[in-house]
Amino acid sequence: MAIALTQYASLEHTANHVHIKFSKTHRVMSSAVLNGGLVSADHLVNMKVPKESPDNKGSGNESPEQTLANYCSNYGWHGTSVGMMTAASMKSFRMAKITEQGIDIIIVVTTGLSNARRVGDVAECRAMVTDSKAVGTINIIFLTSAKLTDAASVEAVLMITEAKASALQEAKILSPISNKIATGTGTDSVAVVSGHGPEVITYCGKHVVFGEILGRLVMETVASSIAWDATH
Repeated sequence: MAIALTQYASLEHTANHVHIKFSKTHRVMSSAVLNGGLVSADHLVNMKVPKESPDNKGSGNESPEQTLANYCSNYGWHGTSVGMMTAASMKSFRMAKITEQGIDIIIVVTTGLSNARRVGDVAECRAMVTDSKAVGTINIIFLTSAKLTDAASVEAVLMITEAKASALQEAKILSPISNKIATGTGTDSVAVVSGHGPEVITYCGKHVVFGEILGRLVMETVASSIAWDATH
């Protein structure tokens, strides 16, 4: 059953994916595997992959991008899809939404902590150009009904990253590499989805209420997801 997020976005959550459908194309800035970067998207999907997958990313000899593209095609998700992957259980799914001054702010999270790391830890992959085969992943999707400038989207990534690190710090999640407080996992991904306004957000840092709500929601949602993962 689809959950309405905003006027133009709805969410479906299953054991295999989180899927957000846009009835009107949305601007998405992300580090996603499929169509990452800054694109206009019709769909946003966070797909579950098995930990025992040969490359922990895709299926068989397929590239991760092709696996995601095929998955979207099989479900009939036509148009441009932004696709993330995770080995985390979809039971770690958490969502929070606040509407403030007519603006919707939504956070969607799935969490796996099997490759928790602290920024600056010694990396296992020593080649400068390489792909990590680690599993785990904290995937965070931020969606708002307001229109974000590109600069505000970048600032949102900063806020989300700080909030995620704060949640890991409060949960005392350690990196097995340095045995210090982890700031994320080695395969985290983030997506920032800009709405259609009419409100335009040019700043979402710590001095404005938009940034306050964004940071708090991310911390609370990641903390709840971490709590589930830590007990399973």
